[in-house]
Amino acid sequence: MEIKIINNQNTWQKFFEENGSPSFLHSWEWGKFQEKQGSKIIRLGIYDKNNLFAIVLVIKIRSKRGNFLFVPHGPILRIPHFSRLWRDSRGKQNLESFDFVQDKFRIKNYELRIKNILSTLVNYLTEIAKKEKFDFIRIAPVLSNNPENKDLFKNLGFKDSPIYMHAERIWQLPLGLPADKLLEQMRKSTRYSINRAIRENVMIEKRTDQKSIDDFLEIYKQTATREQFIPFSPKFIQNEFESFNQNNNALFLFAIINNKNNNKTKFLSPVSCLSKQALSDSSQCEVERKASSPDLQLGCGVTWRKNFSFIDNTIASALIIFTKSTAFYHQGATTHAKVPGSHLLQWEAIKEAKKRGCQYYNFWGIHQPGRTPKSWDGLTLFKQGFGGDQVNYLTTQDLILSPKYFLTYWYEKYLNWRRGV
Repeated sequence: MEIKIINNQNTWQKFFEENGSPSFLHSWEWGKFQEKQGSKIIRLGIYDKNNLFAIVLVIKIRSKRGNFLFVPHGPILRIPHFSRLWRDSRGKQNLESFDFVQDKFRIKNYELRIKNILSTLVNYLTEIAKKEKFDFIRIAPVLSNNPENKDLFKNLGFKDSPIYMHAERIWQLPLGLPADKLLEQMRKSTRYSINRAIRENVMIEKRTDQKSIDDFLEIYKQTATREQFIPFSPKFIQNEFESFNQNNNALFLFAIINNKNNNKTKFLSPVSCLSKQALSDSSQCEVERKASSPDLQLGCGVTWRKNFSFIDNTIASALIIFTKSTAFYHQGATTHAKVPGSHLLQWEAIKEAKKRGCQYYNFWGIHQPGRTPKSWDGLTLFKQGFGGDQVNYLTTQDLILSPKYFLTYWYEKYLNWRRGV
């Protein structure tokens, strides 16, 4: 096997999409985002006889926590196209009819290929690390957390990282069912909250205009202060949105409440135009801001005029990132409103994902004892209410190359303590 640098976006994205596009953290856009953040990156392709078998985004990180080479939710491996009992990286077991003798041989060959890919990659990255004075290699795989995959990394000298870099346990909703069936699978209280938000005149606005960044940040800062967590910087949010929005792969959603006590705003209630299928029809509770007008145009022929006080009446917001296969709920912000706008916002995001042809809606990280803060329990309960499955990725892996690694190790142990892990 050999490694080549990939500079062609089409080559990268074609392989990424053909092999599941399981995480936006290995998309071409995420590499562009890292460059905007000031990080140096390398995009690698691992070939066997000129056939591309894996792509690897490598980020060169130099920070207070240490200097290391980082592979976020990767590498992305070529998916085997043969019938088998396949335990895929999404954590499900798909039983298909297969020839035990032939498939056992093919599976063995595939597992051997994964070992060769990882071994080739580690040797390549180790040379770079030693030459450029990085202290360790960190890989956050999108492989299932099972003994076989653990052994793959253990045999190469890796150990579990003291801290997660990106979500290792996620909550994911398959989108194959019709909207009404997805609703049926939700927790009863979640369905009730969606209905209640509609009755309370909550509207969901979808936006990609530049001002949407500032509007999101306003609510995001309030959330961070209230929940006492360190937020991403405004530059981080802006660069993430702009990097993905260039390819129409980013969307802000805002849950806006008709506050009848606000004397400055004249509201027209859209409730009368809701049909019996309001929950499954995106147009009924969705707002689209026209680029040429500051007014909010409603699908029911209703307009909220420009004297509308946006921030005062926004109770939740989210930044959704899209790949070909999946929509990701990556950033969120809420106020402590009595109306459950977040539930309706998520439901509209799920329907948007279906509209775009996504196979999954990824709610991102949920609580994992010993790895994430205990304060995530409430957020986890919220996400699980929409139905779906828990997916466990292999714990982030570290390959130690220098004694300086242990400075990072103990610093990150301290961070875990500070976060309440």
